[in-house]
Amino acid sequence: MTRPLLVELLLSPQRASQLSPADWDLLIRQARRANLIARLATALEPQLDALPNGPRQHLRSALLIARRQRIATRWEVECIRAALEPLGIRPILLKGAAYLLADLPAARGRLFGDVDLLVPKDQIEAAEAGLVAAGWAFDAELSDYDQRYYRQWMHEIPPLYHQQRETALDLHHSILPPTARVQVNTAALFEDARTLPELPGLQVLAPVTMFLHSAAHLFHEGELDHGLRDLFDLDALLRDFGRDTGFWTALVPRAQVLGLVQPLFHALRYTTRLLETPVPVDVMRAAAQAAAGPRPLLDACYDRALMPMHPSCDRPLTGIARLALYVRSHWLRMPTVLLTQHLARKLWSRLLPPAAPRTGA
Repeated sequence: MTRPLLVELLLSPQRASQLSPADWDLLIRQARRANLIARLATALEPQLDALPNGPRQHLRSALLIARRQRIATRWEVECIRAALEPLGIRPILLKGAAYLLADLPAARGRLFGDVDLLVPKDQIEAAEAGLVAAGWAFDAELSDYDQRYYRQWMHEIPPLYHQQRETALDLHHSILPPTARVQVNTAALFEDARTLPELPGLQVLAPVTMFLHSAAHLFHEGELDHGLRDLFDLDALLRDFGRDTGFWTALVPRAQVLGLVQPLFHALRYTTRLLETPVPVDVMRAAAQAAAGPRPLLDACYDRALMPMHPSCDRPLTGIARLALYVRSHWLRMPTVLLTQHLARKLWSRLLPPAAPRTGA
């Protein structure tokens, strides 16, 4: 299987000196579509001054954006801590913000749009009230049905937006919906959480649990616009955490405790298959046995869908593969009857004419 130019350069940055102007044009376009331009810039930063002027300007701009996001995210997280710590709530940061605040290699050049938090379900109402009091609010256009959808069926409340800073925040009480076919042992997620030394009111997941959450997030996602970015996250986590042999021995047993054996297998299979991530043979074998994998049809879909959404990366049936994984994600998220009702309700709401604006009496 031929890999996109972007993947080749991220895995072998030294190849940059061999690129033609046409190659550079394609590389930058692929990187932007995959939301990996800043990660590419970080990988090429040691040789940036030797690169052609045009792509160098794009890459320097991406580095500036990534550095600005680091500063803004640290401030946003401090504001979240200040809002929740007086309530005795110590949330767990997830995904991009967690990588950043834990100073992990996965954070280098990673761009993300919101901060994700995890709190126990019995603290969700208090956390919501504390954040609203501190200036966060829900989208005013969110319908009553969507509010109910989030609160009854999902693993998070509706997204929150700060009214002054215009930042976004997702508040979770689990990592997958309670209606999902994969039942997560949510209580176990909190067992090995680690406090951030510089921000004692905040936590991150322990390395094995953090990797498993990232795997569950990607392989239950239906819209894979950022699928390659998230796959490189998994690659970075494995290469970093894998320096500790205890990480590998704990991986499959911890996945079994959490109920995340399937996403673990997918994460190991597609990082090794598409990015050549080094994974011990015995760990891969144990994960495959626990998950009863592989599945050739999923291979065909993910081989296509985990690539940049750029025409140069499309293969025969790429569109069908993306659609199939989108349908699969909904099937994983809800029982069939509930899913059918939800999709019918959403379709009906789209067919209805928009409501007339209310006027004063």
